[in-house]
Amino acid sequence: MSNQLALQLLAKRGVTLNDIAEIVLTLQLPYNDTLTKEECAESVLAVLSKREVQFTLYTGIALDEMAERKQLPQPLQTIMEHDEPLFGVDETLALGIVHVYGMIGLTSFGYLDKKKMGIIRDLNNHGSQIHVFLDDLVAGLAAAASARIAHQNKKVIDYSDGSTN
Repeated sequence: MSNQLALQLLAKRGVTLNDIAEIVLTLQLPYNDTLTKEECAESVLAVLSKREVQFTLYTGIALDEMAERKQLPQPLQTIMEHDEPLFGVDETLALGIVHVYGMIGLTSFGYLDKKKMGIIRDLNNHGSQIHVFLDDLVAGLAAAASARIAHQNKKVIDYSDGSTN
């Protein structure tokens, strides 16, 4: 399944591949000083190539769009309009993306959910649009892509040889 539809849906909501790659670079650069934004974008695309990630994005974006058109039943419509802090379903959905790459993805997601850097901040301060799900989905994508890079970092210590150096 192609990640092009997911990229198109993100772009329609104001999110570019470059926006997400910038967040990934910010997360991973302290651990990999040769990392490029292009490598980060490749990692985002790899995460987006997973069907479960695409399905999660489709679902969250659809719910945000339905809320903007006032098509959700009450009390869900009002909860979405107020971006109710105790809703939590938005974070729960995004965790489906995060868990593809383990605990490092989870901790990065928590960090991004609190810091709200880059496009995540812009989405969270949405104005007239509803991005209850999208800001968390983008954080989940960035966290998963960042974790993927961390898992592939060749500079990490190999503990399998039994040495204590």
